[in-house]
Amino acid sequence: MITLPPHFEDWFHKRGWSPHPHQLGMLEHADDPALMLIAPTGGGKTLAGFLPTLVDLGAMPPPGLHTLYISPLKALAADMRRNLTAPIDEMGLAIRVEDRSGDTTQTRKKAQRADPPHILLTTPESLALLLSYPDAARMFAGLQRVVVDELHALAESKRGDQLMLCLSRLQALCPALKRVGLSATVEDPPVLARFLAPHPTPCDIIEADPGPDPDIAMLTTDTPPPWSGGGGRYAIRAVLDEVAKHKTTLIFHNTRAQAEIFFHELWMANDAALPIGIHHGSLALEQRKKVEAAMVAGQLRAVVCTGSLDLGLDWGDVDLVIQVGAPKNVKRLVQRIGRANHRYNAPSKALILPANRWEVIECHAAIEAVLAHDLDGDPRGPGPRDVLCQHILITACSAPFDAAALFAEVTTAGPYAVLTRADFDACLDFVATGGYALRAYDRWQRLMQRPDGLWQLRDPRLAQQVRMNVGTIIDTDTLKVRMKGRSRVSVGKPLGEVEESFAASLVPGDTFLMGGKIVRFETLREMEVQVSHDRGRKPKLAVFSGTKFSTSTQLSTRILDLLHRTPLPDLPRHTLDWIELQREVSQLPRVGRILVESFDHEDRPHTCIYGFAGKNAQQTLGLMVTRRMEDMGLGPLGFVATDYATLIWSVAHLDNPAQALDAHGLRDGLDGWLAENALMKRSFKGAATIAGLITRNLPGKRSSGRQATFSADILYDTLRKYDPDHLLLSITRIEAMRGLIGFGRIDEMLARTGGLIDHVHPGRVTPFAAPLFLEVGKVPVEGAGQEALMRAEADRLMIEAGLV
Repeated sequence: MITLPPHFEDWFHKRGWSPHPHQLGMLEHADDPALMLIAPTGGGKTLAGFLPTLVDLGAMPPPGLHTLYISPLKALAADMRRNLTAPIDEMGLAIRVEDRSGDTTQTRKKAQRADPPHILLTTPESLALLLSYPDAARMFAGLQRVVVDELHALAESKRGDQLMLCLSRLQALCPALKRVGLSATVEDPPVLARFLAPHPTPCDIIEADPGPDPDIAMLTTDTPPPWSGGGGRYAIRAVLDEVAKHKTTLIFHNTRAQAEIFFHELWMANDAALPIGIHHGSLALEQRKKVEAAMVAGQLRAVVCTGSLDLGLDWGDVDLVIQVGAPKNVKRLVQRIGRANHRYNAPSKALILPANRWEVIECHAAIEAVLAHDLDGDPRGPGPRDVLCQHILITACSAPFDAAALFAEVTTAGPYAVLTRADFDACLDFVATGGYALRAYDRWQRLMQRPDGLWQLRDPRLAQQVRMNVGTIIDTDTLKVRMKGRSRVSVGKPLGEVEESFAASLVPGDTFLMGGKIVRFETLREMEVQVSHDRGRKPKLAVFSGTKFSTSTQLSTRILDLLHRTPLPDLPRHTLDWIELQREVSQLPRVGRILVESFDHEDRPHTCIYGFAGKNAQQTLGLMVTRRMEDMGLGPLGFVATDYATLIWSVAHLDNPAQALDAHGLRDGLDGWLAENALMKRSFKGAATIAGLITRNLPGKRSSGRQATFSADILYDTLRKYDPDHLLLSITRIEAMRGLIGFGRIDEMLARTGGLIDHVHPGRVTPFAAPLFLEVGKVPVEGAGQEALMRAEADRLMIEAGLV
């Protein structure tokens, strides 16, 4: 067994600690080229990741960058500097630790490149930016280790793909570089290890003692949850009671809008004046920092929040987490639960509040999954090519490159291990020329090949523009919200930001919630929404940017399994009665089959399809099936979708659902439908921005969301017409299928069921279908059905008027 150097032993001893086995294990495997640690929240994971670095550097380290730490959050990097500085100071080590992000001053950044610290804490975007400079090779020359924190979170997005490309670049600069990944929630450790390690190098995995199971339960109330909707406002009093019983409570929501409404209602009911704050990504940085500081100081009893507080920071003495609404994803729930009792071998305490009746079942399934340590996650596809295009541009900014060498380097990155040379060359051609339809335009002629075969920027001035647009986080089209100043020249306090489309819908006098307070829209000035206080009127629901979650495949399967248990699990009586009534009136959906119910309501045929494919996929299924019904002459009039089912109403009955749900038929209609779909343009805009076809930030100015959307739409239509095989259209289709449109989940549903359908005619609205009638977001279908209705109404009026 490896032992610590004496001064480390003394430090642990003075603190009354002893190193955990996984911390010593990390030290023992310090020379491994790649290593991943899975440890629970509060398990000393970060110290374990840095222990080999601190031991290797010793008391008097030589100058130069030794270790790079990368986290998904700027705040996490800053927090890590504070946590790391304490043991370094207490052991008297002459190790310099600094962080670097968008908040670091330009002066400090320049100094870091000239004289890097021993340990640099940063984000994937800042690393990509550093690698774009010509002096990158000099700065990283002595780099020994890279530590990637919250690896699972990065691996779920393009930020992780870009980071792995950057690590392949670093590995080329520093062949002996060792990689360490840290994570608390991993559903498939070997897959994540292959994502981290340079291909085909193996990566050992150290798994720490997971500690005790969390103390987790459903928050039940005297009032049953509503039949539909979200937000959990029916349980405000019960939540306040729990807040009063605990020191600090985090109250998580899935969307920023729901967090705003809940905080407002909570505050209105807060008779005891408990100090409660709100924290989400659309609030101004100043306001978020104020809430964070109050939490750390123990001045708040509760914080209503979203995913902005999901990850690794130690926010004070949190002893309870409340998740409002079904978590939709077990891994996310585990991450949030881990915010409570941030100590090793101390159980976290959490309550889940279902927002409606279906969520009672989903929350129960999620709790069972957490206690069974059954995490979910979608399989990763190959690395996206728009990210690769940006990486090629970044590489060209630093120095001329050889295409074959860069291809070999890129394919050592886990996500790009299966990239073909043809696909790489297509990306290179796009970056160099813009592709077939755009090669006549100078602005997209960005690279040129020199006589010696190396590729370089056609115009060195382009490097500044590339650096200003580095990153894969697509800026949503948002506008800042600010209190109106007291005079025309004074500037009021920043509050946050809302989506540009929402801001455009406002007229002076409209009110909405921001930071839990009602504000009144005054004017739009220099692309800022200026507001004033307003206390009286009912506010509009503001539209914020943010991720929209769908119930995971694993949770959906657990829900279906739960419905068929005998006896049913320990659910509230009202939910048990609801399930039993559904069994009596119709039948329960089951794994391996699609349940389709056909019934009339208000003299109109209705079809309810229970696919349990998640909200995005069920929405897409509604669009595609109504399109098929239109072709079949059934006159679809509209539909509404939830995570579990799609309800369609039409002029005529759908007697043969197998025909409407036929996989080949749905696929045949997919291409034509996709081409015209607005979501495709949205996906194209994202891919085009990452790949550098659309540039939002230019020296001295930034294009607005509308300008970017306008440019993207023109480019999309142009490429579809003149270059339908263009690289970015191919990328867009793949992106849309995976993400916004969710056709991959429909494919998975059809494969899972093998097209087997249970078609029932219950003769009335069924208990499971009834909540769908209360859902907002009904989608009308324009077509023969609407025309038939208008003709029938015209005929009725003419008869009533005696004209026929």
